[in-house]
Amino acid sequence: MPGKRKIINDPVFGFISIPNELLFDLLQHPYLQRLNRIRQLGLSFYVYPGATHTRLLHSLGAMHLMQEAIGVLRQKNIDISHDEGIAAQAAILLHDAGHGPFSHVLEHTLVNGISHEQISLLMMEDINSQMGGKLTDAIRLFRDEYPRRFLHQLISSQLDVDRLDYLSRDSFFCGVQEGTVASARILKMLNVVDDKLVVDNKGIYSVEKFLVARRLMYWQVYLHKTSVAAEQLLIKILTRAKELARRGENLFCSPALHYFLYNDIVKFDTYSLKQYALLDDSDILSAIKVWMSMDDKVMQLLCTAFTNRTLFKVKMLEQKMSAEEDLQQVEYYKKKLGVSGEDARYFYSAHSSVTNTYSAKDDSIGILYKDGTVRDISEASDMLNLQVLTKKVEKNYLFYYKI
Repeated sequence: MPGKRKIINDPVFGFISIPNELLFDLLQHPYLQRLNRIRQLGLSFYVYPGATHTRLLHSLGAMHLMQEAIGVLRQKNIDISHDEGIAAQAAILLHDAGHGPFSHVLEHTLVNGISHEQISLLMMEDINSQMGGKLTDAIRLFRDEYPRRFLHQLISSQLDVDRLDYLSRDSFFCGVQEGTVASARILKMLNVVDDKLVVDNKGIYSVEKFLVARRLMYWQVYLHKTSVAAEQLLIKILTRAKELARRGENLFCSPALHYFLYNDIVKFDTYSLKQYALLDDSDILSAIKVWMSMDDKVMQLLCTAFTNRTLFKVKMLEQKMSAEEDLQQVEYYKKKLGVSGEDARYFYSAHSSVTNTYSAKDDSIGILYKDGTVRDISEASDMLNLQVLTKKVEKNYLFYYKI
């Protein structure tokens, strides 16, 4: 009923409240409800069968943590108005609205050069026009154009509520205990100094654990070689589908998927955005099941492998693949499968996974001491391995179809 507080039972944080009619209307919007049909962890369910939670659930969790963070800061006499609090919660609720099916796969195949953050912003602006400008401040916060910058840091920084939720949530559903973070304690330790989000020094060990957990989750879950192998296989399938569409082949697909396969989208207009908002995991999965029966040999083999979890095999490389090694792969598949050199390239992929857990050059994590001084976590921490966390790590792989 109007005016009543809505309650959602979340398996990670317990009861989450939707305290405002605007936030409830956003939750009911088709752009947000679409996220209920998109898995948060893309293809990680091939490794962790429990990883089937949705991006909508993550967005709700992040909004809940934003509520908690704002409450903590208000208790510490940080003046945050009612409207600012609602704007921050709306921004974080919508921050992932632009994600496509299976995480970043579409950014490499069906949509050219448009990131999910840009699409999220387009969706926010579209909703804002529908709601008579009620999201103007939320959009300014999202774009880091609002004068009180610490509110943007709660949405996007190296210690934001987005990361606090997805680490807690993803580790929970994957059953990876190493990713568990003390999100409640970190939130209790938040403070603001000179318009910058900081952490009281009593919370330094929780922040250290957060950084270690993030590193472990990246290599154990987000960049797990089998998950990346599945993603590379899916990229090859969609790239092939796009190629066949250019040739005029009639591919089975939903109207929304048809639009992106048969058109080269480099910029979104109103129609493109509406079609994108109709895309979810089911469009891709249902098409791939049908594509298994195509006459095209490449699609037939790759789609069958994807559907039946006969994924690309993985070989770790000491360095990036050379041109000579690339040619060897082409010749191998030409001979074994009787395909052309161009088609042979669909059966393998050289890929590098790169991450650095923490960078002081970005929005650094400041530790606040009782005397009022603020030190970067990389300087304040006495953990030896924190030096490792600041280094960029790169791993090179060859993913290939096993005959």
